[in-house]
Amino acid sequence: MNAVAAYSITADEDGIRLDRWFKRRFPMLTHGRLEKLLRTGQVRVDGARAKANTRLESGQTVRVPPLGDSMEPAPKLVKPVSDEDAEMIRACVIYKDKSVLILNKPAGLAVQGGTSTHRHLDGMLDALQFEAEERPKLVHRLDRDTSGVIVLARSTRAAAALARQFQHKDAIKIYWALCVSTPLPHRGTINLALIKKEGPRAERVMPAFEKDEDAKNAVTHYSVITSISTKFSWVAFMPMTGRTHQIRAHAAAIECPIVGDGKYGSFDSHPGGEIPKQLHLHARSISIAHPDGGGKRINVEAPLPPHMATSWKLLGLEERDAKGAFDGLEL
Repeated sequence: MNAVAAYSITADEDGIRLDRWFKRRFPMLTHGRLEKLLRTGQVRVDGARAKANTRLESGQTVRVPPLGDSMEPAPKLVKPVSDEDAEMIRACVIYKDKSVLILNKPAGLAVQGGTSTHRHLDGMLDALQFEAEERPKLVHRLDRDTSGVIVLARSTRAAAALARQFQHKDAIKIYWALCVSTPLPHRGTINLALIKKEGPRAERVMPAFEKDEDAKNAVTHYSVITSISTKFSWVAFMPMTGRTHQIRAHAAAIECPIVGDGKYGSFDSHPGGEIPKQLHLHARSISIAHPDGGGKRINVEAPLPPHMATSWKLLGLEERDAKGAFDGLEL
């Protein structure tokens, strides 16, 4: 690699530290040499100087100076998709045109791989290429246990346009959740910065009540659709930022954890009885400008996953009641 290059941060790289991103992309580059490149300003993120511990965000651009022929980017190894997984993931498609695919992701399917995660959406993308010239690209993420709408770009150009929308908050996402207790007031905004903390079992995000340079601004609008006695509430959430576990952490912070969320709601999130123990958080809808321009918007809704549909039936909840949950909200 003997020329300056610019790399766009993908959805599956969102939140990764800059030094770890280099380790993944350029495994032969030593940490000492990377630190020198950072100190001298040769590596930049969106045109600005950065540190090794800078957290990258989807849609950002990393400037990489010439590193030499021995530093070519590591190839991304993609395993063949099994017939079973290909059939499953194609059945998840709820919108398709020449530039965009939108899936209704099943709960329990990770979006990207990890040390102990070998089955994930990123590894199934070849099965979703269809007639396009390029393999589809992730432009945002959902938690493993969160179901619902997830957008894929079918070209590099579409990926760049869609990533800008997510980065600049032009994509409108609405989530449905079954919560323990009911938020008061019934409609409001949670403006609470979040910070990632390493735990004994896994990384999690925590409210940053005091100013911390590593904290990320996080804003979520919410609207109570239905209260079920004093025990449950059906809440619609509209995140205005895209932090890891944002809705789950915010719901817990206002003492209304999401049913099935043992990570953030502890024992309070498992009501028992006939309510399934799975996480009751679903990316219900998305509204985005079409990446091809022309003023067209794509508006898509995803049906509830089986475990949430079961709970909705048990509690007598009607999907039509959610209409207009955020009417009058100024974005």
